[in-house]
Amino acid sequence: MTPEIDEAFAAIRAEHGAASLARVEEMMRGGTAGRHPLQRDARWVLPGISQQPWHDPYAYPELLPLVRELEAAHGDIKREITESWASRRDRFGRYDHYLGNQDDWRAVYLFRQGAMAKGAAELVPTAHRVVERAGVDAGVLCPLLESHFSTLLPGTVIADHCDLWNFSINLHLAVSIPEGCSLTVAGERRAWEEGRCLLFDYSFRHSARNDGGGTRTCLLVDLWHPETTPAERQALTVLVTEVRALMGDG
Repeated sequence: MTPEIDEAFAAIRAEHGAASLARVEEMMRGGTAGRHPLQRDARWVLPGISQQPWHDPYAYPELLPLVRELEAAHGDIKREITESWASRRDRFGRYDHYLGNQDDWRAVYLFRQGAMAKGAAELVPTAHRVVERAGVDAGVLCPLLESHFSTLLPGTVIADHCDLWNFSINLHLAVSIPEGCSLTVAGERRAWEEGRCLLFDYSFRHSARNDGGGTRTCLLVDLWHPETTPAERQALTVLVTEVRALMGDG
């Protein structure tokens, strides 16, 4: 660890107790013992987090206000992103995934690099407002990651992969879903239901595809996993931020 991480962790232990970061420290020691086989390619797996690929988006009181607000606002969110796709398609860039980019996977970012994205409020005001209030201000959005509209063009396939870690969890609001679209997590394939949310642990192997004739758009929000503690969230934010700085990722 760096001196900055050591100092921050000591302050967190002083506030939350000597054992408050035990799982984070175990994760940092590395190794894949105890991981589910379908999490093997994730960079970090925080021990003690349930090895559960799919989650009930309505099961966690901490997340429920965001889920309910997004679903209630679905009509306005769909209208705004559909109008933007029709008239301002230049604002939809290639989605910046750590494994690489593909031209048929487009994105509009609402939250990125620790802050609400500039310009998103005038492009998609309803989604911007809900994500900021019920996600960022409520402290459930993981500041290490992002929220964005994810648009898959017809014929798009997102190959099977693991994302970086298991201490955040991915919420999808199904905004515009043509027939023939699916999401597969840990070998279980599901379809999005327009206007409803799905929640899954993307440290498990997962893939998505649009075999339909229209664009598939979901609003994605990266949330803290409900099984992480406030102390762990503080420590993980410090740890990942410092590692990114050392690697030149900003």
